[in-house]
Amino acid sequence: MAQTASPSGAHQTPHRRSHGGASWATGGAMFAGVLLFVDGVLSVLNGVVAVARDNVFTLSGSYTYQFTLTSWGVIHLVVGTLLILTGLGIVRRAPWARVIGVGMAAVSVVANFMWLPYQPVWAVVTIAIGVFVIWSLLTDRSRAAVR
Repeated sequence: MAQTASPSGAHQTPHRRSHGGASWATGGAMFAGVLLFVDGVLSVLNGVVAVARDNVFTLSGSYTYQFTLTSWGVIHLVVGTLLILTGLGIVRRAPWARVIGVGMAAVSVVANFMWLPYQPVWAVVTIAIGVFVIWSLLTDRSRAAVR
């Protein structure tokens, strides 16, 4: 941070800077929390369907990363639950939530990349959401420590 000289000659560090982009990034971080929550709910619903009904999703072609639908259901249930909790933490501005949010969004991106053969359009949409969440959480400086 830049220091400014006071009339007495002592240097002072300003507590906050006013940037138009910072408020946009802060709103983006809150939106990211909501997106993580909604993505988690949808992932849990996908997981329930994949576990309960093996014939709902069909594999399109051969793919290197193949799991059974029951395995995918369990993966979606676990990842979805963690996304819900992390999204709630971000919305509540919990100190741990930003770091965990970036990690969980990255896990979601990887899982949805591997889920591509089962639901290609939804997987691509979810990957884009995950990339936006990572960007917005890493550019939000509103909760950075003030020195």
